[in-house]
Amino acid sequence: MIESLHSPHIARVKALIGSKGAKERREQGLFVAEGLQCAREALAAKSGPEIKILYATESGLAKVAELNLDAIEIVEVSEAVLKAMSDTVSPQGLISLCYSPEHKFSELKLTGHSQIIYLHEIQDPGNAGTILRTADAMGISAVVTSPNSVDMFSPKVVRSTAGSLWNIPVYEGITFEELDAQFPQTMKILLSSHASTSILDLKISGDCIAIFGNEARGLSAAELSGSVTEVTIPMAGNAESLNLSAAASIVMFTLSSKVAG
Repeated sequence: MIESLHSPHIARVKALIGSKGAKERREQGLFVAEGLQCAREALAAKSGPEIKILYATESGLAKVAELNLDAIEIVEVSEAVLKAMSDTVSPQGLISLCYSPEHKFSELKLTGHSQIIYLHEIQDPGNAGTILRTADAMGISAVVTSPNSVDMFSPKVVRSTAGSLWNIPVYEGITFEELDAQFPQTMKILLSSHASTSILDLKISGDCIAIFGNEARGLSAAELSGSVTEVTIPMAGNAESLNLSAAASIVMFTLSSKVAG
């Protein structure tokens, strides 16, 4: 068991979640997933990011005792060491050091009823993680982000996904031009408060790509090349707008119900 607060393991984990963590994650091909839910999903998933090292306290190991741990390296640490590694106020006794997935966007294929989420320059980690979690729940095929979007493997995003990062592929740094070039005939919709077409009235036959813009600036179809249909969420109440993740959740639920129907 590691008990020293000067352990290089602590420095390694802190480097991946610190202020320069994005650079470290890219260079090392690793990211940190903290908590019980992420550990369970990573250990049970047949695809998705693999665990390189599982740092665990005695109580943390007891929480995943029913899962197969034979294929991964387990490093038992003291409560104090795990707290020093942690990015949260109340650590759960488990920190997974994971290999970053190597999804190639050029290999993404649509099935004829696929639904893709494209996030254009979104910045809030909580929004990003919640959107990915909802996408998993709604059967979305993939989540794609543009350049200058939040790092989908940053600690706050990973925690917000509640393990869904292991169930749905994520493609980062893809421009809309690349997206449009790969799927030129695919229906593309953009959520906009200024649109005249309600998401409820949208007719979908085939694949669909739903686009969401930056939380503060939004996005318009005029800023994008290719054919994009702007849609809006009808609101009977007095709120001027919705939080991005809430709006995206409504759109994804509506799209999934149209496919199911």
